[in-house]
Amino acid sequence: MERKIFHGSIKPADIAQALLGEFNQGNLRAQTLGHSDKMVVQVGTRPGAMSGGQTAMTVTIQRIEEGIMVELGQQAWLGVAASLGASALAALRNPFNLLGRLDDIAQDIENLQLGERVWQVISQAARTAGASAELSDKLRRTTCEYCHVANSVGEPSCVACGAPLGNAQPTTCKSCGYVVKASDTRCPNCKQVLP
Repeated sequence: MERKIFHGSIKPADIAQALLGEFNQGNLRAQTLGHSDKMVVQVGTRPGAMSGGQTAMTVTIQRIEEGIMVELGQQAWLGVAASLGASALAALRNPFNLLGRLDDIAQDIENLQLGERVWQVISQAARTAGASAELSDKLRRTTCEYCHVANSVGEPSCVACGAPLGNAQPTTCKSCGYVVKASDTRCPNCKQVLP
């Protein structure tokens, strides 16, 4: 399962709508499930599609602190492999059979690239909403415990008063690697209790 986190003022519905707009046409069908904080978008081949094999993919979009987390499930590709196999067998029997299967082959190749296309749509929708995969502003700065001045993450001492900033620096969750502030008690990503 592939996962990306986008920081910014973006909602799961923004990504879900972009996926519906892109994939609910042609040989593909898209549908959404869930509510505003956690949505699932299923993208798959329309039943009775005129060309190509069957495929499906699930995209889970969940609100997290300061953004969203998007997970892409494994693509069901056995139907596409079977269709490509049928094209190869037809070509072995008679090479001119390939001419009749060009639509199937083109659709199968497009279906194999479904995961890449999904990530492109998600990234474009995130950019449009002003979100990015970079660390959020909250995690790029730390506040001095003594004078409460904002400092860049990694600064050894406060730029205003010179106090050490070691205890104020963010760390990472031991379970999932998500960057967390020193004051967090639970990981905003995996919800594990932090030590």
